[in-house]
Parts: sequence; structure tokens; C-alpha cells
Amino acid sequence: MTTPLPSASPPIEDYALIGDMQTAALVSRDGSIDWLCLPRFDSAAAFARLLGTDQHGFWRLAPATGGDTAPNRRRYLGETLIVDCEWETATGTVRVRDFMPPRKGHAPQVIRIVECLDGTVEMLSTLSPRFGYGRQLPWITETGGRTTAVSGPDALWLDTAVPGQEKDGALHHRFTVETGDCVAFALTWRPSEALVAPEVPDTEAALALTMAFWEQWVAQLAYKGRHREPVVRSLITLKALTHAPTGGIVAAPTASLPEDFGGVRNWDYRFVWLRDAAVTLSALLRTGYREEAVAWRRWLLRTLGGDPHNLQIMYRLDGRRDIPERELAWLPGYANSRPVRIGNGAVDQLQLDVPGEVIEMLVLAHEAGVARCENTESLILALVDYVRQHWNEPDDGIWEVRGGRRHFTHSKIMCWVAVDRAVRLVEQGVLDGDLDALVDLREQIHTDVCQHAYDPSRNTFTQSYGSQELDASLLMLPQTGFLPADDPRVVGTIDAIRRELAPDGTLVHRYPTDHHRVGMDGLPGDEGAFLLCSFRLVEALALTGRLDEAEALFERLLTLRSDLGLLAEEYDGATGRHMGNFPQAYSMLGLVNAAVLLQELKGATVPAMAA
Repeated sequence: MTTPLPSASPPIEDYALIGDMQTAALVSRDGSIDWLCLPRFDSAAAFARLLGTDQHGFWRLAPATGGDTAPNRRRYLGETLIVDCEWETATGTVRVRDFMPPRKGHAPQVIRIVECLDGTVEMLSTLSPRFGYGRQLPWITETGGRTTAVSGPDALWLDTAVPGQEKDGALHHRFTVETGDCVAFALTWRPSEALVAPEVPDTEAALALTMAFWEQWVAQLAYKGRHREPVVRSLITLKALTHAPTGGIVAAPTASLPEDFGGVRNWDYRFVWLRDAAVTLSALLRTGYREEAVAWRRWLLRTLGGDPHNLQIMYRLDGRRDIPERELAWLPGYANSRPVRIGNGAVDQLQLDVPGEVIEMLVLAHEAGVARCENTESLILALVDYVRQHWNEPDDGIWEVRGGRRHFTHSKIMCWVAVDRAVRLVEQGVLDGDLDALVDLREQIHTDVCQHAYDPSRNTFTQSYGSQELDASLLMLPQTGFLPADDPRVVGTIDAIRRELAPDGTLVHRYPTDHHRVGMDGLPGDEGAFLLCSFRLVEALALTGRLDEAEALFERLLTLRSDLGLLAEEYDGATGRHMGNFPQAYSMLGLVNAAVLLQELKGATVPAMAA
């Protein structure tokens, strides 16, 4: 059960993503930039209309007589992060091209280029920045033909050839373009205390640089399957969520987009979760991208330092540990979903699956030859020792529930993964560890899980020890090696999850929720289907020998993408709406990994069929 979406809140899936691998902006179908944090993903937003109203900051650029309507056509320019919107008006056709050039020693920039394709079109640009998540009205002035908007530590510089007028804390440009005309707007952020003004951007050169960057990056793709278009778009999105200076990867570029319209399940995802980043890198490595794995390993070593026992589940982009959660009372929230939260209190949770995710990623990078485990031996052994000390404790689980700690089955299995991968490395001579002790610990965890998490009457593993609930995180069972993929307990668990958490056979919910009471996660209300889990059902079906079913499900899931190929965290099957933070790395990497696995398994069956 979900709350109807108020008309004042554009559908989440109607936003386009642009970014420079240090921050990102969301552009609505009506040509409005409604979310942009400057200068980094985790900085305060200068445009926060996404979580409020016009008074909280936006930049709309569209035909003057049709700015409230969607463009007739919208697409990314080839295999790039440059988005084109075209409007056909009564007097002519116009295109707005939006992008953020990768930073090459310059400050963050948003460039918007208006081109009249035919006829004559009157255009209107309304730039209304509100720093501090929509709270601070800037001082707008003109200096040497350039417009600045300043508030506190932040300053924006707008460069364009058309004259504008300031009114009510916003800058308005009304102008007319004819066939062949091009008008560029360039918005540059600088610290307000900077003594030197930023250079006036060369918008044509910036466009060429941005196109070349993305085309060259995509050219490294190793995936040769038939789903190239969705895989490429997903990988570009994952790359856009990578913070280039540090190698950290954010879970999403947004905060507080609701998992339940009108509800309280609103979280800030603009940080680096060790788990999310590790799984994202597995998708990049499997498709030929190696530099990102090297950069993330450097980030990991810097962040954990010499004390991996003092592990957090998430960090800031630069590795800082402080991520206090607070509420922004002045913002009404997307679709009236309150509270609006920034920061994330889950930073203090115990999630025992994280060491396993990290070690699995390090082993994958080792096997790919890009980041040898010999160079991270002390880190891996320290993480395994952390598991040894804590695996038998209750934790908060992969889904960061706020309803109290439990002995979550997924967490225990990932503890087993951490030890199992260490055993593999010791046997290969990569790590210098006590093999007998590691094997004993691995067996101890395995026996404990099989005794306490398996329900023989239903032939399924359950969410936690002694519980009756199911949990979609256990769709990972056939990938972990905890049991053989054809083990009846594995197949039974997948079938039970599909039956009870995906009643339509497609959209998988993480765990049961009850709209009428506070659930086991400590929160009221429901939530949408979790898209990563739906893609993991594809993988689980494929690995348990049901390849045709897996392929059919994958094709169905591809239809849920936005017109630009993007996915939010969750999906509401009743309304067809995306829910949660957007775009979500988890969902995009789920698509990539499922596509790669299907291609591998389909290729593996060809010789057998031919024989």
C-alpha cells in the first residue's frame, strides 16, 4: 500500500542524471535542475526543489510558452552522460543539451546549451539557487558582465551571452533563438572567499572534452553480450557515482527520496558503503574496468588505516568517519515524505556481512590481476580476525534495520565467505595464515547456520535464527559457495522467496512489511520492491539451472527502466513508479551482473548443445 503521488512531485523516474564524477545533478523532464550538491556529492544542495518546492532552489531552462510541459524527445547523446531534451513548439523546435564536464583542474561546472533546430522559439531561463539545502537566499550581483550568487562559503558564477534580470532572489533570462542559433549557459561554483574569479568556460571545448571522455571510457568495455545498451548505460551511471579524486563510490547521489510515498523511510545515500562499493566494483571488473578497482583499494587502505578492527559500514568520500544524521525541518520532502534526513545514523550499526563483501572484492581484483592480495595480506587477515571475534554475535543486518539486532542468516553466511576466501588464498600460497584454524572456523560457522537458520518443514533458510520470516538477501546463496547450487535447501530457499516475497514472480521485496504496524525493521509503513533483489532472483534462477526462466525475468525487469535507462532503489508495481534514492548503484550493478552471468551461462551451454 503506497500513498498516491502528489502532482507537485515529478515522478522520480522522470529525472535525468548528469555529473562530473565528483557530484551530480538531476534534471526533470520540464528542463529544471532540481538537485545539485556543490562541490561534492555529500555537500549541501544548492538546488533542493527535489525535496521541496520552487522556493528551495532550481534552475529551469525551457521554452517560455511550454516550460511546464515535458519535452517531446529526451535521450542521452550516444554512450555519454550528456542529455538532450527537444521541444516542438507552435513556432519551432529547440534542443537543450545539459552536461557537467569532468574536472581537469577546474571548478565544478554545469553547462546548458540551447540550439534552435528550426523556426523561432522564445526561451526562458530561471536560475534560483538556494544554498544550504534550500534555506539560504543568495546575494546576486553583476561584475564585469558576469553574474554571481553568493551566500556564506558558496558562490556561483553564471556566464552567458544573453542579458538577464534579477528578481526575488532569482535570475531570469528571456530570449529568442532562430534556426541555427546556439546560446550557452555555464554555471561555475567557487568558494566565496576565493580572490580570483573562475575562468569563463569554453563551452564548445567542454562539450568535446566530455564526449571524448565518455566515449573513451566506454571503449574499454569487455562485455560482448546482446544487452549492450542497458549494460553500458548502467556502467556509465556507476562510473558517474565514483568520486574521481578518492576512488570512493556513493550508493546514490540523492538524499531522502522515499521508499514509501508519504512515509518516514527516507535516507541519505551520498556516502561510501563498503558493501555497496565492493559489489559495484565487482560489476566494473567483470566488464573490463580495472582502474576503478585499483583506486578503490587505495581508498580502502587509506580509510581503514592500521585499525580494520574499528570497522564502520560507511564513510565519507574522503574516508572521514563522522556522518551524523539530522532532520531538515524546513523541507516538506518529496511527495510530502517526512522527515527529510541528511547524514545516516546507520553508520554506527554492526553489520557482520561487510568483511565478507570486502574480502570477496579483493579476491576478485586479485584473480583479475589488477590488485594482488599479497599487497593487502594484513588487511585481509585482520578482517578475518574481526570475523573470528564477532561472527556469533547478533547484528543489524544488510538492510540496516532499526528494530533491534538479530542473528541474521545473511550476515552469518557472509562471515563464512570471509573465512572461506581466506582459506582459498592460504591454500594458493597468497596469504600466510593458520590454515587448520581457518578451516575449523569455517566449519563452525557453516554448522551453526545449518542448525539454526534452516527450517526443514518449509525447506528454506529464514531471515534470522528462530524466525519465520524470509529475506531476499538469501538469493545470494548459490553464488557464495556456502552450499552447492543444486542443493535442495538452496533451491527451496529461492522458491520460497519467490513465492512469498515476489507474489507476481518478478518484483522481489526484501522482507515482509505490514502497513498497519511497526515491522521487524522498527519502522511503520511499507516499501516498494527492491530492484537489486529482483536482479538477484535472475542470477539465482540461472545458477540453479532455470536459465529460460532467468532470461524471461531479466527481459521483464529491463522494461522497468526509465526512458533514459535509469533505475531507482525500489519499484512500486501497483503504480509503476520508482521509489527511493535515484539512480541507485545497487540496482544498476544488479542489472550488469545479471546480464554478464546470463551471457556466461548461455555461452557455456553452446558447446554442450552442439555436441
